Amino acid sequence: MKMKRITFLTLIVLITTFLFSSCVKDLNVEPIDPNVNTLNNVFKDQAAYKRALAKLYASFAISGQTGGGGGSPDIQGIDENFGNYLRQYWDLQELPTDEAIIAWDDATIKDFHWQTWSPNDVFLAALYSRVFYTITISNEFIRNADKAMSSASGAFLTDLTHFKAEARFIRALSYWHAIDMFGNVPFITEADLPGAFFPKRITRTDLFSYIESELKAIEPDLVPAKQNEYARADRGADWFLLAELYMNAKVYTGTERYTDALTYLNKVISAGYTLDPNYQHLFDADNNTSPEIIFPIAFDGQNTQQYGGMTFVLHASNGGGMPLNGIDGGWGGIRTIKNFVSKFNIAQSNFSSNSQYQSADKRGMFFFDPANWQWDITNVGTFTQGIGVTKFKNVTASGGPAPNAHATFVSTDFPMFRLGDAYLLYAEAVLRGGSGGDVATAVNYVNQLRQRAYGNNSGNITAADLTLDFILDERGRELYWEGHRRTDLIRFGKFTSGSYVWEWKGKVQSGTQTASYRDLYPIPINDLNANPNLVQNPGY
Repeated sequence: MKMKRITFLTLIVLITTFLFSSCVKDLNVEPIDPNVNTLNNVFKDQAAYKRALAKLYASFAISGQTGGGGGSPDIQGIDENFGNYLRQYWDLQELPTDEAIIAWDDATIKDFHWQTWSPNDVFLAALYSRVFYTITISNEFIRNADKAMSSASGAFLTDLTHFKAEARFIRALSYWHAIDMFGNVPFITEADLPGAFFPKRITRTDLFSYIESELKAIEPDLVPAKQNEYARADRGADWFLLAELYMNAKVYTGTERYTDALTYLNKVISAGYTLDPNYQHLFDADNNTSPEIIFPIAFDGQNTQQYGGMTFVLHASNGGGMPLNGIDGGWGGIRTIKNFVSKFNIAQSNFSSNSQYQSADKRGMFFFDPANWQWDITNVGTFTQGIGVTKFKNVTASGGPAPNAHATFVSTDFPMFRLGDAYLLYAEAVLRGGSGGDVATAVNYVNQLRQRAYGNNSGNITAADLTLDFILDERGRELYWEGHRRTDLIRFGKFTSGSYVWEWKGKVQSGTQTASYRDLYPIPINDLNANPNLVQNPGY
């Protein structure tokens, strides 16, 4: 299922048309064209199950049935390219933080860095719909796999067992996004057959228990860690998602689970993944060869053509004279702010003679042209105010063309889970009092990351340096623009009402606190109005 090797065949699963209102409509409609796939013929042979599974994975990367940015979108109510799962996940995890700010005037997009969004926000509705679209098609796959398994045998039964476990993992991953961003949400599984009903509301605590039980239940049915095809879930991905769930358990349920997090982090760390010796390689177009990535969202310039996902990240972050790094031009949208680059001990004066200053910590990949850019952001809508980010590239580690190169659509995969993150989560869980780890090991893990970053041991820390404030900053330095920052800041109590402010937080240039209820996004107003079982999150 390697997207750089195998085209994601698009399957139209008709049942998903009910998704976009919680009040499900029973539509007994079939297209006239016999070449169009429906539920009656999608699962017509053994090979079709793998193709259908590919559609589940593809739901994170592409937004419709035809590719190229238009035609047959998965969800309605927003331009297909804006309605991309990874694009909106990235926006909602990065734009409200100190790591990213956007110049565009599309609808309400600036509200995210300002933290002034409302329940009728189109971008919130888009991600919410994408989450439940993926959950819905996963449910449908699981139902059909169950039917097939009742009569399957041999290699086909083994494949179906793995496929079903992967579909349950994908569903759990989307439910994790739901619990993290929206809290108490609609709840549907394969047991909820299509028809006219209002999905019930599940509380954050109960959804936590469901995700936990699912991830534990599927572990023996997943392929062992590092043994599956690239970009497919295995036990390593399962353990990592469990660790993420446990690390944020206090936020989700009010109960700490750091010992449980360490149990699964130790499993991940012992599974045979290794740090990539070249940090930059993790974000290049051939990062599918990195030994560090545990679970990616895969992209391919020829076979996953969409103006969302990594195509969005690379193009939207380029402009103002920045190097193109394998793309055909920048869109001048997203960049970072001075508060964040200061964590690398970088100041405006460092760019006085070079627009791409290289700090001692080589993870800081920034662009600033002192002749044409402005360090302080006085106008959020001007892309060249702020600092450019050059972390992701559409070229190989050697500087060559991307695999299946296309100047517009990129081949760089999104590293959702990787070993460097596991090392930092281990250190944090130890500091927070979890059993099953120790400070000396935590310091060693952090120093392995810093030795890679500095090229020597000049950046090494001691046990006395290992504090929670240090860990939060180090997570920023190691993982920026990888979709973690909002969740991290909330876990550390610094996203909204805490003491930490940054440029334009709260729609004030110098930054100001915001209301703590914004640690959760609202339930989109359309779904709230459609489903009487739902309750709006407090504050909205």
